[in-house]
Amino acid sequence: MNISMGWYVSLMLCLGRWGEMGRWDILRKNSLTPVVTPLLSPSHQALANQLRDAWELAEFPLPFLQLCGGDDAAKLDIVNVLCYGLDYDFGILSTALLPSSSQELYQLQLRWEREALLNQRLLFLDCQPLSFADNARATAIHFWIEGLNTPVILSSLERLNLPHRTVTSFDVLPLSFPEKMSLWSRHLGDNAHFLNGKMTQLSYQFNLNPSMIEAACTQALVKDQESLGSFLWTFCRTQARPRLDDLAQRLETTAVWSDLVLPEPQYEILTEIATQLQHQSKVYHEWGFANKSDRGLGLCAMFHGASGTGKTMAAEVLAGQLNLDLYRIDLSVIVSKYIGETEKNLRRIFDAAAVGGAILLFDEADALFGKRTEVNDSRDRHANVEVSYLLQRMEAYQGLAILTTNLKKSLDKAFLRRIRFQVEFPFPNATNREEIWQRVFPPQTPTQDLDYKKLSKLQVAGGHIRNIALNAAFYAAGSEEPVKMKHLHQAAKREYLKMEKILTADEVKGWV
Repeated sequence: MNISMGWYVSLMLCLGRWGEMGRWDILRKNSLTPVVTPLLSPSHQALANQLRDAWELAEFPLPFLQLCGGDDAAKLDIVNVLCYGLDYDFGILSTALLPSSSQELYQLQLRWEREALLNQRLLFLDCQPLSFADNARATAIHFWIEGLNTPVILSSLERLNLPHRTVTSFDVLPLSFPEKMSLWSRHLGDNAHFLNGKMTQLSYQFNLNPSMIEAACTQALVKDQESLGSFLWTFCRTQARPRLDDLAQRLETTAVWSDLVLPEPQYEILTEIATQLQHQSKVYHEWGFANKSDRGLGLCAMFHGASGTGKTMAAEVLAGQLNLDLYRIDLSVIVSKYIGETEKNLRRIFDAAAVGGAILLFDEADALFGKRTEVNDSRDRHANVEVSYLLQRMEAYQGLAILTTNLKKSLDKAFLRRIRFQVEFPFPNATNREEIWQRVFPPQTPTQDLDYKKLSKLQVAGGHIRNIALNAAFYAAGSEEPVKMKHLHQAAKREYLKMEKILTADEVKGWV
């Protein structure tokens, strides 16, 4: 059996407890899974040709080939085409399933080498879950990989260092904009003209691989012409949704422009950000600005102001208008004391989010962006490297990346100059607070004798106003009454206690 017959063997080795030698039988009992040799994009076909040349021109022992990047499906398609040309099968193994025992690893090596020799099979080794930290298991697996004497392709997000083996690394890059346009056009056929130019936006916004684009178009064939564009956008947004559970929180976006109470200049900057996001594909590709330079094409912004002034809500409004996902990342959590770990976390976030161009909201920028100090040791030097890396990724990110801070003055001016948009969220004055109070209750909420002028005397920002209104609603519901000033007074006392502030008599004068 060989790959030219349109088949490959997927050896998902569920190793578990290897004391029972019968478990090795899984190497021989895997069923055959029929596949169709994929048609690669020009750039990925060129990469498959490079891989083939690297092996055909190499002397024994064959070098390890390494595919770097986060698109596992694209990597497998490339390896599938490579094996087709070499008349090879391939097995798939994740390092997460490998045992820790050196003896068991050695036995596995012997079994696999026999399997590879008898069936002309190479190993696709998924190293993405593997950390080469200084511990016994990782060290044992490290040496096991280096000891393999069969054709091996390593898959990882970043380059792996194997001191005792020659490793030739290749980056699996996303499809280019013209390649994506070509795929959308091919799979949509005559339906493409019903998108009214939205195909350009789809190609720019979503870095989908060929199989995902084909799946989207197949699903769209059953949709009517009017809903085709919105269906494809929603489908792509869902398919491209990154897996960032341990590093970021996806926020549900319900806020709209009317929920924001800001001075006019701030509104203008926010609408300008939205406009630029909506028309990136036109300006950069249709009008050719991306051909001039690929530097500085990212859209990065800083929202600064006191807690509760609307920074997160503004990000929600932008995400809602643009129909994009919004992820909140707490920089104080992902910043690590271990050298290199912060950049690794940031790389994971940006690489995963780039597939769908999600809006990234980096909270607590002060944790990383404090004023630069004199570089006295390696830690100071590396802190500056972390900041530079984040700004570099923000500037190159094709979506919107937002930094929020309560303390803009603590940030280094050299870094601030690299932020494209800076929006101040001022503490609301009495007029603004009255407007926020008038909008804070949903239309269906029963209220009675609320005095918004008196409520505006509370010296709190919009976020705290919403907390007070919500708690007052629960107090009212518990007493089976409409929301009254007495409920708001009770809720205000609770909120001030939480804020560790004193609720003065002047602020609540005449409430009850």
